[in-house]
This record gives sequence, structure tokens and C-alpha cells, in this order.
Amino acid sequence: MLPADDEQLLRRLYTDHAAVLLAYVNRLVGGDAARAEDVVQETLLRAWRHPEAVGPDRETAGSVRGWLLTVARNIVIDQQRARRSRPAESDQLDAAEALATTAPFDQVLVALEVADALQAISADHRAVIVELYYRDRSVAEAAQRLGVPEGTVKSRAYYALRALRVACEEREVLP
Repeated sequence: MLPADDEQLLRRLYTDHAAVLLAYVNRLVGGDAARAEDVVQETLLRAWRHPEAVGPDRETAGSVRGWLLTVARNIVIDQQRARRSRPAESDQLDAAEALATTAPFDQVLVALEVADALQAISADHRAVIVELYYRDRSVAEAAQRLGVPEGTVKSRAYYALRALRVACEEREVLP
């Protein structure tokens, strides 16, 4: 709990300057509202830590606002510099990248699981997948090899992939 004087100071700073400060910081961070709010919060925290810079003995409200805007700008600059000094962050790897980064042993295990899942689907569906994906044939070529119309190959491919996905999910192979 803050002492009464500190609480009054923070309330007054927030009431008098928060809206202008938030609008200014929002422009600096390119419209990222959450980041702007964090910067404003950090700015007000620094003001609380340095009451001599924003206290009632300051000459004008403009000098207090100027100090707050300068501190906020410096916080944004510091954050940008920190971001540039670190490598880019990645939230998720897609399945291909994840597979490429796994150890060869893990890749072999995944391949065995997928082969097992292929055995779980019907022979017609398996044949279409093998022709289209493993032998890299076009729909027309696969239709000719399998002796069925192209429309049948397309239909079987659609249902085969759905069945293969279910079989892989049952085996907890790939999402």
C-alpha cells in the first residue's frame, strides 16, 4: 500500500497525463495497444520512483508532462534496442520445419509411424496416396496407372488424406 501522498501523486499524474501519454506512446509503438499500456505503466512507475521530477514543487504541468513523455520515449527506444540485440523470436514452427530440425532417429520413427498409419487405411486409398505423393505422379498419371477415372483419383485422394490424418492422430504422429 502506498503512502497517502504517493497515492495522491500517482492519481494526479494519471488523471492529468495518462491519456496524452498513452496516445503518444501508441504512435511510437505502431499501434500495439498492449505494449503502449506497458510503457505508460513503466513510465508512471518511474515517476513514482522519482517524485522530485514530478512533484508539486515543479514549476508547470508542462514540464511534468515533458518529463513523462521523454521517459516514455526512452523506454520505447530501450525496448527496440533490446529487441534488435536478440535473434528473432518464432512462436511456432510449422510441421515441415519441425520435422527438418528433429534428429535423424526421430525422423525414422515418424516415417515408421506414418507407414503404419498407411496400412490402416483401405488399399484403394493407400494406392492413390502412394501414386500421388510417394511416386510424385500427376492426377492423370495416377489415374492411368490405377486404371480409374481422374475424378475417382481426386475423390479417393481427398478421402484418403482424411483417413490418413485420423490414423496419424490415433498414433499421435503429427498434428
